[in-house]
Amino acid sequence: MFAIGLTEEFDDTVTWVIPAGQVPDGELGAEISALPAPAVAGEITVLPRPLRRPARVLLAGIGDGGWRAAGAGIVRALADDEHAQVVLPSGLPEAAVRELAEGLWLGGYRYREAPKPPRSGRVDLVASDISSYVGVVDEARAVARATWLARDLTNTPPSTKNPEWFADQVVSLAADRPGLTATVLAGADLERFGGLLAVGGGSVSPPRFVELSWTPAGPVPHVVLVGKGITFDTGGISIKPREAMRLMKKDMGGAAAVLGATLAAAELDLPVRVTALLPLAENAIGAAAFRPGDVIRHYDGTTSETTNSDAEGRLVLADALGYATERLTPDMIVVLATLTGANAVALGKRTAALYSPDDALAAALETAGTAAGERMWRLPLPADYVEYLRSDIADRHSSPTQVHSVVAALYLREFMGEVTSWAHLDMSAPSWAEDHDLELTKGATGWGARTLIRYLSALHGGQ
Repeated sequence: MFAIGLTEEFDDTVTWVIPAGQVPDGELGAEISALPAPAVAGEITVLPRPLRRPARVLLAGIGDGGWRAAGAGIVRALADDEHAQVVLPSGLPEAAVRELAEGLWLGGYRYREAPKPPRSGRVDLVASDISSYVGVVDEARAVARATWLARDLTNTPPSTKNPEWFADQVVSLAADRPGLTATVLAGADLERFGGLLAVGGGSVSPPRFVELSWTPAGPVPHVVLVGKGITFDTGGISIKPREAMRLMKKDMGGAAAVLGATLAAAELDLPVRVTALLPLAENAIGAAAFRPGDVIRHYDGTTSETTNSDAEGRLVLADALGYATERLTPDMIVVLATLTGANAVALGKRTAALYSPDDALAAALETAGTAAGERMWRLPLPADYVEYLRSDIADRHSSPTQVHSVVAALYLREFMGEVTSWAHLDMSAPSWAEDHDLELTKGATGWGARTLIRYLSALHGGQ
């Protein structure tokens, strides 16, 4: 990650960035006053000043409190190796500085394997008293680092990213971090994971199940985060058409987000116990691929009839939830999954669907998502729709053809056991951006990592 610093000293040999509406004294102020002020958050007006200092000034639009968008606009207007100083208004709230730093880092993201090298410039935030901003910039760095990781993992090509590779990344990232423990199950240890074995059965890359635990001293609530980890999804025997398969390297975006959030909880030393569960499989086509019509026995011993091998995510999540409720005694469970494409029709590309029977948990996640810049909309869990899950040959049907997203959430509810405080975020659409969009860069967005970190931080703060 490129550098962001705090300073109380102006340096007129570097580029200055001045928020719209803030006019300095003297000649520079007169020049800025003569320009049309950018009104939209993230909009940048460039003022060249040859043979003067500073030689270049950027006027940044803030809009209606859009500091995160402003940060993204600023970093995109800078050269990769440029040094700039952002002149902060006097008395700027800490939350605004945190959003500005997040926007700078998130807007400046570049995939680690991209042809262009990573940015090497520096942005200093200039204020008369920087002491109050040190903590929020550190928080922004942890949030950005988690999001960058989730983006990197999701952007990684499927020729590299298989379940074993992903599991190895988790083990490596958890190594030498006090309080973090990573456990990987494979082979015979997956005997009870019938959904995971079925979905991964058609691939030459066998499935893995990863448990990553952050256990601080004297933990308070125990939050279990479950992330769908399909490293590539062909649809299996119910094969996807070419265009629908184009972006299926992103089908592990939920696992990437919960991984990033758990690592951030450790980095920020949050006194909240967090366990991330990552069921990892490649849904491929092969002689051992599971078939439409198969009955699958899950970790909790119950069975599912499936008539669509492209409804695979819920099958691996069912095993993870059975594992969580039997072995971990969670206080709450939050599931992140690129589960269905149906939500995009109603909610668009920037909004995830939220399902939860717990009003307090749903409200906490919505608040965290709003603060993080990751929108969600709560949808119902109608009791009469449970009938769609009825099967004549198994405990339930995993892939009925009616109301796809809602019924998928109801299906996951079947595996929550006695846990009543749970939420499912269906985030397939917002997990990918087709172009730069505010703090998002083209490609994987890392959606959910920021929300989860805010949620965990607020949960700690509420104790």
